[in-house]
Amino acid sequence: MRYSLLALCAVLAGCETVRSTTDRVFGGDTPAEDGAPAVVEETVVEPQPVAATAAAGWVGPKTTIASLGDPTTPGRWLETPLVETEFTGRVVVPRTGAQAYITLVPASGPASGGSRLSLDAMRALLLPFDELVELEVYSN
Repeated sequence: MRYSLLALCAVLAGCETVRSTTDRVFGGDTPAEDGAPAVVEETVVEPQPVAATAAAGWVGPKTTIASLGDPTTPGRWLETPLVETEFTGRVVVPRTGAQAYITLVPASGPASGGSRLSLDAMRALLLPFDELVELEVYSN
C-alpha cells in the first residue's frame, strides 16, 4: 500500500498539469523571454461604498409583523414595504433577542403593511413557521 501511494505521488509530480498548477499557486519561477526575471504586476481594487445602503438608511428600528413567505424561494430575505431598494439590514426579534443580517427586499403596499420572511431567515431567527412575529428592522 505504501509503495503504491509513493509511486502515485511520483507519477503525479511528473505530470505537466500538476507542475503548472503548483507553479501558479506557489509562485514558481517562470522564465522571461530575454533571460531576466519575470515581473508580476498586481492590481489593487479599492472597495466602493454601496449607494443603496446610504440612500435607504434610517436611524433606529422600524417595526413590522411578519409571516412565512414563499418557502420555495431560496435565500435569507425579508419582503417588506419598509424599504424602497434592496439591501442588507439587521432584523431583531424583540421577544427573544435573536438577530440576523438579512436581505431586505421591497414589497408593494403601505408601510404599515405586513412583511414576509424566507424559510432560511425564520430558521436563523429561531422562529416557528406557523406564527406571526413582531420584528425590529434596522438599516445598518
